[in-house]
Amino acid sequence: MADLDYLAFDADNHYYEAIDAFTRHLDPRQGSRVIQWAQINGRQYHVIGGRVSHAVVNPTFDPVSPAGAMHDYFRGNPDQRSPLDFLREREPIRPEYRDRDARLATMDEHGLEQIWLFPTLGMIYEELLKHDPEAVTMMFTAFNRWIEDDWGCAYRDRIFTAPYISLCDIDWAVRELEWALDHDARTVVMRPAAVWTAQGVRPPTDPMFDPFWARVNESGITVVAHAGDSGYSSQGYADDDSFSAKFSTGGWRPSVRSFAIERAAYDFLITLAFDKLFDRFPNVRVASVENGSEFLGDLFKKLHSTARKMPGYFADDPVESFRRNVWINPFWEDDVYEIVDLMGADRVIFGSDWPHIEGMPRPLDYLPEVKELDADAQRLVMRDNARVLNQRTPL
Repeated sequence: MADLDYLAFDADNHYYEAIDAFTRHLDPRQGSRVIQWAQINGRQYHVIGGRVSHAVVNPTFDPVSPAGAMHDYFRGNPDQRSPLDFLREREPIRPEYRDRDARLATMDEHGLEQIWLFPTLGMIYEELLKHDPEAVTMMFTAFNRWIEDDWGCAYRDRIFTAPYISLCDIDWAVRELEWALDHDARTVVMRPAAVWTAQGVRPPTDPMFDPFWARVNESGITVVAHAGDSGYSSQGYADDDSFSAKFSTGGWRPSVRSFAIERAAYDFLITLAFDKLFDRFPNVRVASVENGSEFLGDLFKKLHSTARKMPGYFADDPVESFRRNVWINPFWEDDVYEIVDLMGADRVIFGSDWPHIEGMPRPLDYLPEVKELDADAQRLVMRDNARVLNQRTPL
């Protein structure tokens, strides 16, 4: 923190959901259709749409692994430890993971002025209900009302919690966006995925969703595409019920599952460009958070080659259009300097993923990743870019 003469803006913080986050405002009669708790072999699990979710070992988060528990693993595992070793330590859930005033005190300790706050479980549960769009809307209406109860959308102008939006029902999406705007939300969050609707699966750029994007365009709120369960299959190369790697008698081995988050973001972001969303709605701002960034160079090559092959299709250079309307939060282990070169320093945002195990033990442990940027560029990445996105830019 001594390296900064200002307080940072962390654009990727998380809460651990309260036990009743999904059920407090849900009609109990809809529990079996939407979400409810079950105890199995002494453990608590969510049952979503009638299916037990094992995506998180302990969705009560008590106890939970310490913040940044796997930091050294993602740093390159210098001590050559088994990945499971990083997860053996557990601690009782901390107040700042669920209480906004405790979080403010922790932000002061961490040297943070402001944060964007995103779901943990909330980013992975739409996938399990996608075949029932009405149930998705019931789940996330209830979830967003819990957000307002426990966190607020703009608490003391320091904690900015994003309501979750699905486009599965366009009328609901517009209503929920209006609710978010009425509650001073500065961002809304969605998973980077194609949209399952009652009329079939559609890209997020389909004209049927234009009423949502038109209201985003008019209001100037930032849309965050945050890593989650985007429904990507490993096509038989890996077990889709496991995460990025698997422990077996042969030891921990890698899997193509580790690329699913980046594959999903790549497809989502390039589709925004291919379908010319920003031509239709030039005031839409999209921030890609916790999706990584190593794919960006190839994405730009694909946009350039497509523009050459289809002369006249794009009114402007699609890469320049992308840079005008998209902001990128690299993984901390990515080459941040490369992404600054590709996007410009004014389109890269700092996010620590705190307190998740893949993130930083303390948010400003990120500073070594940007130490070679000049002071102006560093300030853009560490604070000013997120500040800009946090202010609505209405037409």
